[in-house]
Amino acid sequence: MAPVDAGTWADATVTPASAPVYGEPLPDDVLRLVLSGEQARLGAEAFVPARGQDADRLAERVRGRDVLVTVEDADTFLAQTSDTLAVLRTQARAVWLQHPDAPVAYPLVLRDEQGFRAWLEEVAPGKLRIIQRADGFELTTSVGKLPGPDRNGPSVPVRGGRQDIATLRRELARLKGRFTTSEDLCLVPSFGTEVVQVARALGGTYAAPEEGLFDTLCLVYPTPRPALDAGSP
Repeated sequence: MAPVDAGTWADATVTPASAPVYGEPLPDDVLRLVLSGEQARLGAEAFVPARGQDADRLAERVRGRDVLVTVEDADTFLAQTSDTLAVLRTQARAVWLQHPDAPVAYPLVLRDEQGFRAWLEEVAPGKLRIIQRADGFELTTSVGKLPGPDRNGPSVPVRGGRQDIATLRRELARLKGRFTTSEDLCLVPSFGTEVVQVARALGGTYAAPEEGLFDTLCLVYPTPRPALDAGSP
């Protein structure tokens, strides 16, 4: 596939300018689910959905409800949350992820790896996605990757050890201008990414408060391992 034309890039070694946090106002009348490692909490109730019985209990509590997901532990990684996200994908009416630094949140369509592959196979222009890596963001479309300052590196590298949300926002707006009929975007973090960093990356998909660049945001999470049977170690 031919690469998408590159834009103008600043020195990747410079710490990025602080980008304002944009998103949607926190939704009302939702269940607030707190993630901490493999555990999920609803008020005083705690669940470890990797255990089959806990997954069933959580499913009963979230079924048909809107759920706002927050993260208590900055070291909670996406791979640890796959069982919880699988329950939310099939049972919750709507799922939001709250930004860790501001009172805004992002409505999400959750897709596991199989669902993501099915989405990619749909015949539609664009198929824009952000591959979130430890060294930055790789922006990929149906016609190729948006190159960055290093053509072998990410489209938007980290700068000064921090995610460059301002540049991500600018480059996504540019891609949206090219793929004007693309209504959805998938964020595909590496599975070792902290969930708080996933939420911060979603802020780059908004051009202003309540002004998302795309109608639908998709988050891809790892397919869970088979649930443990009761009494398994």
